[in-house]
Amino acid sequence: MKRRLPIVGLQRLSLVDYPGRLCTTIFTAGCNFRCPYCFNVEIVLEPNKLENIPEEEVLNLLKERRGFIDGVCIGGGEPTIHGALPTFIRRVKLLGLEVKLDTNGSRPRMLRRLMEDELLDYVAMDVKAPLNRYQEVVGAKLDAEAVKESIRILRRGRVDHEFRTTVVPGILAEEDILEIARTLAGSKRYVIQQFRPGKTLSPKLRGVEPYPEDLLMELRDKVAPYFSECKLRL
Repeated sequence: MKRRLPIVGLQRLSLVDYPGRLCTTIFTAGCNFRCPYCFNVEIVLEPNKLENIPEEEVLNLLKERRGFIDGVCIGGGEPTIHGALPTFIRRVKLLGLEVKLDTNGSRPRMLRRLMEDELLDYVAMDVKAPLNRYQEVVGAKLDAEAVKESIRILRRGRVDHEFRTTVVPGILAEEDILEIARTLAGSKRYVIQQFRPGKTLSPKLRGVEPYPEDLLMELRDKVAPYFSECKLRL
């Protein structure tokens, strides 16, 4: 039986998910992390309760929107846990659309395969925490070497990319961001993202006040020398 990518969400038009591009964003079911600040709660915890959108329906929509959108952003959940991902992306590329992948970097073999097959135009990899705190922050068993390998693959490859970290009060402090910056030193692009409270995976974070904007600006300025480009995404 042919494997299909489990697509459980779709945003027809996004102005922010793919830097410099108009895109359609799709969301795949399931994730191997349990980050307490994640806002895609149903996709992570109860993917089997969500209705799958057939691949053909998604591809037909993309075909109709050619000339209006520039590309597709594939997020989740975590797309790289699905073996059907490369085949789906190939079909998207045949439509003449660019592809951006959002990933947690836990599947370096899949990432390498996608890059070697020239299926990706942009990758946004979340670096969740300093490597020695990864399991604690993501709430799952993980060999941090997998994350390190994904970082190496992106830095050595030719695909445009960014590393990004969501700064959550009570989980990450200034020293954590400085440690992440030292790990990523020399990378092209790093983005510090503001935490947004709401329907987070952990109920304890739903009322947490985000860090003040001026504090994040100071933090950005401190880590900016490590990178060619350092942004703050509020």
